[in-house]
Amino acid sequence: MKLALSERALRDYRAFGAAVQQRIDKQFAFLIRNIRHPSLRAKKYDEAKNVWQARATGEYRFYFQIRGNTYYILNLLKHKD
Repeated sequence: MKLALSERALRDYRAFGAAVQQRIDKQFAFLIRNIRHPSLRAKKYDEAKNVWQARATGEYRFYFQIRGNTYYILNLLKHKD
């Protein structure tokens, strides 16, 4: 699988500091290797729109779609408790 970021996701990513970006990069690497990696906690978020949610950090989640052989990252958002 491959990974692609939308314009919005890229903006979101660039707004984080280097330490958070490294943690997100690690999660993206897990996603590419295995969507069922335990630290991702990936799940279907919106069935109708084929949107998934996964853990980027303890505080942030990323939302994505599976498009062929690509995980298309839509955005990174603060997780609502």
